[in-house]
Amino acid sequence: ITMDGSDGDGGSIATPVQKRAHEAWMVYKHYLDKTTPHSTHRWIGTLVVFLIYCVRVYSIHGFYIISYGLGIYLLNLLIGFLSPLVDPELEASDGASLPTRGSDEFKPFIRRLPEFKFWYSMTKAFCIAFLMTFFSVFDVPVFWPILLCYWVVLFVLTMRRQISHMIKHKYIPFSIGKQKYSGRRSSASSGASRAD
Repeated sequence: ITMDGSDGDGGSIATPVQKRAHEAWMVYKHYLDKTTPHSTHRWIGTLVVFLIYCVRVYSIHGFYIISYGLGIYLLNLLIGFLSPLVDPELEASDGASLPTRGSDEFKPFIRRLPEFKFWYSMTKAFCIAFLMTFFSVFDVPVFWPILLCYWVVLFVLTMRRQISHMIKHKYIPFSIGKQKYSGRRSSASSGASRAD
């Protein structure tokens, strides 16, 4: 056994606490993975956590600096969610760029921050901010209207830049109004042709 607590053959000695923590982490990951296809329920849960956080901040009339930091973090997440994985302005054209003309080959929009990670990071941020409201050390006295005005200005400027980027490179990060393809019709017709 070496000084770092591992055997000479590369294995490590885990304490019972580490084993229990690993088992708890695996159970957590299992249930988190099971929520992946249920996006509507996930977002409803996040909305509930957001409302609980808002009620907590409103009822104690404090922790505005935590809310401001949370707002900046959520804005950063939103920009990642709306941005393409490969930015056409930064990357040289190596075949992975977004189409700019109607005659270009179709390339699907791939987000820099996928929806599940966006949801997970947002929910985790609300939970951490909620827990921080129980510690008075984070209740820094500030004039909250100034923070709110600054955040709104920052949001408007950032969204204006993001929307102009979308218009310039002709991409829409949402699937509203886009044609959807279903594999059911093709599999049904192929099954009928096999029966003939």
